Amino acid sequence: MKETIKKGLSLGLGLAVVTKEQAEKVVDELVEKGELSQQESREFVSDLVERGEATKKKLDDKINQKMDQVKADMNVATKEEVEELKKRIEQLELQLNQLQ
Repeated sequence: MKETIKKGLSLGLGLAVVTKEQAEKVVDELVEKGELSQQESREFVSDLVERGEATKKKLDDKINQKMDQVKADMNVATKEEVEELKKRIEQLELQLNQLQ
């Protein structure tokens, strides 16, 4: 029964978006129904939150990698490259003003 509940929560709530409060609410209901003990509920919530955070981190990493790939494919300048170009332009403008 517990495995079925875990699978249902994992699928139904989506591990990437399960907050601790959401998990605790669902688990509290299961404790009230007698389907989980207090100790099992704490472990269950901890496990859900931990897996949710790990899934979120993996998703964030994939999104960042994809964004980097898209920027590279589009040949878009990074913020650092733009700042460096601004500094070089300012230096050239100073040198030009000194020559005039």
